[in-house]
Amino acid sequence: MRYPENVLYTKDHEWIRFDGGQAVIGITDFAQKELGDIVYLDITTLNESLEREQIFGTVEAVKTVSDLYIPVSATVIEINAKVNEKPELVNTDPYGDGWIIRVALKDPDDRAGLLTVDEYKKQIGA
Repeated sequence: MRYPENVLYTKDHEWIRFDGGQAVIGITDFAQKELGDIVYLDITTLNESLEREQIFGTVEAVKTVSDLYIPVSATVIEINAKVNEKPELVNTDPYGDGWIIRVALKDPDDRAGLLTVDEYKKQIGA
């Protein structure tokens, strides 16, 4: 499994990569393996302002449907069109082409509750 060091993680298995006043969010390699083959993403929060840990969408896999939680307070400004057409990208490239949303951050310096790669690996027992 891959655990990039250029992202931060959540206890709910999302990752976030900060880029100035914006960030990109997806699910971790661990999460996609646990879910199995992803067949559909339902993200209906485009242009919505959300508070930390609110649901921003769902991911449907062969095994189950799971909620997706936003790791920071932000406005969803983009949904990755590639994963709408090819949801399997979340399985094959979760930290690259398989990202899910781009957000505009309410507070670009807010990292409260986010985990470093070492903290996340400890949480999942890796």
